[in-house]
Amino acid sequence: MNEDDAKAWLEARVSRETMDRLQLLHTQLLRWQNTVNLVAPSTLGVAWSRHFVDSAQLYRLAAPQTARWLDFGSGGGFPGLVIAAIGVGENPDFKMTLVESDVRKCGFMREAARLMNLKVNILTRRIADIPPQKTDVISARALSNLKNLMDFAKPHLNQSTCLLFPKGSSYQTELDEISEDWQSKAEVIPSLTDPDAVVLRFRAANEKEQD
Repeated sequence: MNEDDAKAWLEARVSRETMDRLQLLHTQLLRWQNTVNLVAPSTLGVAWSRHFVDSAQLYRLAAPQTARWLDFGSGGGFPGLVIAAIGVGENPDFKMTLVESDVRKCGFMREAARLMNLKVNILTRRIADIPPQKTDVISARALSNLKNLMDFAKPHLNQSTCLLFPKGSSYQTELDEISEDWQSKAEVIPSLTDPDAVVLRFRAANEKEQD
């Protein structure tokens, strides 16, 4: 997927207002990247496919009308701000919480969200230090291995939380390192942006299974 394809994919699936918000995020990303390392510099020229579509694809993998979304290690706003832009356009009750320990990256996200006219909750804290969120969806992109992500997620699960974790070609090795119970819940969904990548989707079932 090249940059023109990526923009066309988004334009076919989101409103004009949402696309305008994503354009604002792209502009701010290019501006802030000069002083804050938000994404790998080598990906700036392919940001629409590498970051925007890669983030946006997660929204459709969650349940329709999801209201509460928690994003770990949001960094440059991916996937959190992209998902928030889509979510508020489709559900007026949509609430996004972004967790990022880097103060400068949080500064970027706050400014980007202000310009995008998005109301999001940004927590400048370590993931281990935030209170239980009991959220509908948890996502994390390029943050840590799957075992760590499951540990991070555990305090924030409700009885039907959906977990969405994009992973690269070595995802099977990471799957083998988590409990058999979670392995049995794994759905492996091909990524739209990389033939070697996938999105791992899990759904919590009950408190016993989360232990």
